[in-house]
Amino acid sequence: MSATSAPQRPDPVSAADDAARAQARALLAGANHAALAWTDPETLTPGISRIGFGLTPEGVPLTLISALAPHVAALRAHPDCAVMLGEVGARGDALTHPRLMLRARAEFIAASDPNRPALRAEWLKGHPKAALYIDFADFSFVRLHPVSALLNAGFARAFYLNAADLL
Repeated sequence: MSATSAPQRPDPVSAADDAARAQARALLAGANHAALAWTDPETLTPGISRIGFGLTPEGVPLTLISALAPHVAALRAHPDCAVMLGEVGARGDALTHPRLMLRARAEFIAASDPNRPALRAEWLKGHPKAALYIDFADFSFVRLHPVSALLNAGFARAFYLNAADLL
């Protein structure tokens, strides 16, 4: 080792195992809202929004967003994004509760897409109050295709996941 190089530290994040995959899938299936990170197309600075969250019938993450939201223009310009899922429990330190950071690529679904009625029906199962606005012209479904993820399963338990681990 040279005088200028730092000692290598082992990676504290493990490869996914069956338990990590199951926990990540449970976080995805159990979420009805999430935090979405996106890149502002004008300033290239990060932004974050709370979104409704669900899954397509095939298990792909999904959101329904209004064209009035700033993250619509952001995702159209820069579809790479991240989603944070997980709830803080009633007790203990917030950082000890499981959470999943999903790296994804956004795909807007056209109003004329033949799959939209099935997505609409699935969305309303988990978000019944969305019936008030789901058919407004400014609302679009957006698939959030997983690229990779990081599961923090609690204190000293973190796992890398790939897209196949999540679907």
